[in-house]
Amino acid sequence: MSGDAIPTIGPAVSDAARAGRRLDAGDVRALAALADIISVGALADDVRRARHGAATTFVRVHVLDLAATAAWTAPPPGAREVRLAGHPASPAAAVEAVQRAKALADGLPLRGFVLAGLVRLGGAALLAELKSAGLDEVAIVEPGPGAAAAVQAARDAGLGVRVIGAVSCPDDRAGWILDARALQDAVGGFEAVAPLSGDADPTTPTTGFDDVRHVALARLALETVPRVQVDWRRHGPKLAQVALAVGADDLDLVAADDDTSRGTRRAPLEEVRRNITAAGLTPVERDGRFASLAG
Repeated sequence: MSGDAIPTIGPAVSDAARAGRRLDAGDVRALAALADIISVGALADDVRRARHGAATTFVRVHVLDLAATAAWTAPPPGAREVRLAGHPASPAAAVEAVQRAKALADGLPLRGFVLAGLVRLGGAALLAELKSAGLDEVAIVEPGPGAAAAVQAARDAGLGVRVIGAVSCPDDRAGWILDARALQDAVGGFEAVAPLSGDADPTTPTTGFDDVRHVALARLALETVPRVQVDWRRHGPKLAQVALAVGADDLDLVAADDDTSRGTRRAPLEEVRRNITAAGLTPVERDGRFASLAG
């Protein structure tokens, strides 16, 4: 075994993170390059617990897939939000989908789409049409050039934009985190960052180490964004549990049905609660507007 010391986190960076002070860009990039993922994750967990304690929120979402509109159904009683998934083919298709989804949502918050896609499809006029049709919030905005102006346009139209998210895995993960921080600085108002990509590219798969480090980095570098979010539906209980141990504190897209066909312990609500508890944390259900339903 080599006697060379493995580079790890310096005390100045650890102290700053625990105190809630901003890490400079060089420190963020240095953390992203560290092989000592255990130390990075442990520090992120310390920061998360200082901010939220053991509380871990989750939301049950009824998903309406734009690619399978014939299969759309009304949300089950456990749903706290209705989410449109996919990319509309045209402005008219986007408006029609929102109108249909709003009729099914029965008062639940309706979220959907990637902001940049809507801007490309129809700009501010489409954003206003979607608001009139019944959309409450755009699901995510990706950080980067033009994102701040797009968020402001959506909010001017009356749409909420509260989650910074990744559609595809960025080549420069530290750069993505720094862009997310710049977006929060520019327009504010974000409740969560979802750092893991929504669309997996089979030609460039990520590694578990990369994903875990990215979650931890989001917690350490985005000190003004309250929540770090993981997609339960896409990433599953195993990665979600590890993410909760390295800084994440919110689970998105938990199934809204109460399917017990695989047994009560495998029903979606029981499964997510059990996995959060097994991670030594306290499950707290929230609604689609990020309000806790505890008590």
